Amino acid sequence: MKRSKRFVAASKHVDISRVYEIDEGLKVLKETDSPKFDETVELAVKLGIDPKRPDQALRGSVALPKGIGKEKRVICFAEGKEAELAREAGAVEVGGAELAKKVSDGWLDFDVAIATPGSMKFVGKLGRVLGPQGKMPTPKSGTVTNEVGQAVADFRAGKIEYRSHGPNVQIPVGKKSFPESDLKENILAFMEHVNAVKPAAVKGHYILKTVVSATMSPGIQVNLN
Repeated sequence: MKRSKRFVAASKHVDISRVYEIDEGLKVLKETDSPKFDETVELAVKLGIDPKRPDQALRGSVALPKGIGKEKRVICFAEGKEAELAREAGAVEVGGAELAKKVSDGWLDFDVAIATPGSMKFVGKLGRVLGPQGKMPTPKSGTVTNEVGQAVADFRAGKIEYRSHGPNVQIPVGKKSFPESDLKENILAFMEHVNAVKPAAVKGHYILKTVVSATMSPGIQVNLN
């Protein structure tokens, strides 16, 4: 694969044979040359799970203490009092059957969809539309709930959904402009969460490898065990 001149230059800062301590790794990340936009910083975690076993798959949501530097557009499938609470919390669209039809017709200008359990009768028909987008509401991810006001507020502020793909989980943990201390706090908070949701069926080593990177920068392996 041909790499850009910027990527090649940034790679000179990174010793790929090393596993950095978190503070040093983030310092190296911040020192790499940046493009003209504020890059997203991501954390990739390789887990000792068997991806062929459903009871070892990870899926959920977590609110990072320093946010991720982006306010998300949230819609909510709700009616009555819950619909009013969702609007007050900042949902960009709220409704039941009419909102489901709008989405079914191809409108997908939002990041997160939240639904009350009672509204799943409308949402259940949208699996083919929302599923491939990763936007289908589910109880496990915290997007099917009766507490829609709180859920809308949390996801707007940057609460993130995650799921394992094979043995890996990858999430945004902030922007490159964030102070190193904020990135570290977000990373450690997510790692604490990942350890807390370790599937009971997993045996042996659970956290195998952790790598931080920015949008246009090489990965930096860090020690988070």
